Amino acid sequence: MNKLHDSKVYLVGAGPGDPELLTLKAYKLICNCDAIVYDSLIPKELLSLTTIKCRHFFVGKRRSQKILSQKQINKLLVELSRDYKCIVRLKGGDPFMFGRGGEEAEYLNLNNINIEVVPGVTSGIAAPAYFGIPISHRKVGSSITFITGHENAADEKNRTKWRNLAKTSDGIVIYMGIKNLRSISEELILGGLQKETPVAIIYQGTLSQQKCYKTTLESLPQEIARDRIKSPSIVVIGKVVNHQVLKCAPKPSNFKFEDIKIHELVTK
Repeated sequence: MNKLHDSKVYLVGAGPGDPELLTLKAYKLICNCDAIVYDSLIPKELLSLTTIKCRHFFVGKRRSQKILSQKQINKLLVELSRDYKCIVRLKGGDPFMFGRGGEEAEYLNLNNINIEVVPGVTSGIAAPAYFGIPISHRKVGSSITFITGHENAADEKNRTKWRNLAKTSDGIVIYMGIKNLRSISEELILGGLQKETPVAIIYQGTLSQQKCYKTTLESLPQEIARDRIKSPSIVVIGKVVNHQVLKCAPKPSNFKFEDIKIHELVTK
């Protein structure tokens, strides 16, 4: 089928997990879209908002195995734009915050596809907030760095210079860094960050099973050894953790990240 001239792909942020943090614009699009392409860690309650006629395409990971590569996802979005008028590409958090939304936007643009990004609440801000932890506070600094930790911090090929970061940012929020926290903490200490620097690890922030572990940079490897820290988690490093006000923390959602049923596997 030829491309629909008025079709559009929306890169939509689903928020950090709690369905009530979904933006009004995202809600309207999910309720009215013709096709929805979604990742893992998307609450099934959001998928249930779609109409009966809406086609569902799961492109996330299943038991650490990717259903489709990023290149295949890009091509899928182009193909769907030829068959459907309103396509929602639903991503956890914010699509432009470590969600490869920028890559997808560039590819769609190169293929002359109508696109629009719909920002979402990112877990790096929401997860700490659900335990009353602000990510910035003027008493302890004026800078905060959002960063991914999926690369081994001790690897010389690592693009993130953790030792330099220890001297240039008052606070650090780490996404996807659980398996490398030991090397990250070691590199930050070698870079000059105090061993007593407070750390908060928030697991499944905003959801019913959320947990918060507080420790210090020096003791972080011991927490890891206890095997208490799991994914998905957000890690906050910095004195800002000491300004936690539990009384202001929102009540977490009753929902869980359950195993998402695949409505339709696409391997085009």
